[in-house]
Amino acid sequence: MIGVVIPACNEESLIGLCLDSIKQAALAPALQSEEVKIVVVSDDCSDATTRIARARGVDVVHSRARNVGLARSLGARRCLAAGARWLAFTDADTVVASDWLVAQLALGTDAVCGTVAVAAWDGYGSTMRERYAAGYRDADDHRHIHGANLGVSASAYRRAGGFARLATGEDVALVAALQAVGASIAWSARPRVVTSARRDFRAPDGFGATLLRVESETAVVE
Repeated sequence: MIGVVIPACNEESLIGLCLDSIKQAALAPALQSEEVKIVVVSDDCSDATTRIARARGVDVVHSRARNVGLARSLGARRCLAAGARWLAFTDADTVVASDWLVAQLALGTDAVCGTVAVAAWDGYGSTMRERYAAGYRDADDHRHIHGANLGVSASAYRRAGGFARLATGEDVALVAALQAVGASIAWSARPRVVTSARRDFRAPDGFGATLLRVESETAVVE
């Protein structure tokens, strides 16, 4: 069985599209009907996130910590307890490709670090897209780490000790732990996801914060 974990904090406007894309990826013929368990970790949600997730028939775990590291850890724990051999992680503001899970598994490694594409640059300056692309490698052998596009075998996840309870950088910490235990990692652009460039991001130093830093550097140049 494959487990997919999505932490969510008040994501009612985006969680539906995310879950629909994962459910589509779970139907990929190459998976040969292997079960895919989807777990949404409702992290102190006060909106309709939980209702939307349950309406789509996915498992929901509750947390009140507002801590993405803990949220990913709780979701992984639920999947592992159900017998998952592989854990895939994404974010609630992200849409995955229909072959996302297939692409991760096909790489044959202990873990997969994928890239992300930005859905739209609305609200940013005219040169933002070019500035971002100039500093981002969306190709194999990159060294980007995104919680929105990350996969790891159950055995390697356990050896590495799982996600730390970090409010940000939990994905980077996990990959460092995987490297420390000698896990094989594919730095691949094959598993595709598209994420938002929203300004009301949740992680204080995550992808959204990175985009704001690029924007500020662009403003200085312009």
